[in-house]
Amino acid sequence: MMSVFDKFNLTGNVSVVTGAAAGLGKAMARALGQAGSKVVIWDLNGPKAEETAEAFRSEGIEAVAVRADVTKPDEIASAVGQIMDRFGRIDALFNNAGITLHKNAEDVTLEEWHRVMDVNLTSVFMMSQAVGRIMIRQKKGSIVNTSSMSGLIVNTPQNQASYNVSKAGVIMLTRSLAVEWARHNIRVNTIAPGYMKTEMTAPFFEAGGPMVEKWMGLTPMGRPGNPEELGGMAVYLASDASSFVTGGVFVIDGGYTAL
Repeated sequence: MMSVFDKFNLTGNVSVVTGAAAGLGKAMARALGQAGSKVVIWDLNGPKAEETAEAFRSEGIEAVAVRADVTKPDEIASAVGQIMDRFGRIDALFNNAGITLHKNAEDVTLEEWHRVMDVNLTSVFMMSQAVGRIMIRQKKGSIVNTSSMSGLIVNTPQNQASYNVSKAGVIMLTRSLAVEWARHNIRVNTIAPGYMKTEMTAPFFEAGGPMVEKWMGLTPMGRPGNPEELGGMAVYLASDASSFVTGGVFVIDGGYTAL
């Protein structure tokens, strides 16, 4: 009988993670690799993606880098084709690429609004559609989208309506695809992080100030999360340990949304 620990083993699997050259995507990709999965580091920054893939390979993880823009259908199709040519399958897709815009709603241009939606929401649909077609043929797969606690609450004191709306859209897209593709044995879930201390945001958190104090004051645990703290959930959702889990929203926010 398979033990519960065996169900977390991803040996032989192929996982694609977008926005994986750094930050949350890199941490989740590393965790997947440590659990045995082959990992595709997909990022718009090709050299950085290759640097991350090389670092993973030095750790004993089979990793390859792919440079492609998740907002461009032609680039998605080409990159997915390359991945299939190399590995012949895709077991898990992590839609993690995203951007943030802190700006008063009355000042946001239509171009800025569309850019946030294109990167944070439309790309998730396009990537899921492209890889979902493969998973339908395979009759199995797991798609994990990075939404945000901002898809559930309105952050303060910063104004970021476009970001909040895009992440709420990711949650509903996740649920819609989960219901539609359940018959194909494809599970679709979303991870909703709170404030996270990445390589990019670390200087901001370390400098402190009124905004950071506000954020941490509203976080019961009183600190930002570390990217590595998403790793366990990433492995769980990619693995057979979560075989009856779909349409879920997994909030990892230090208690922020519990208030």
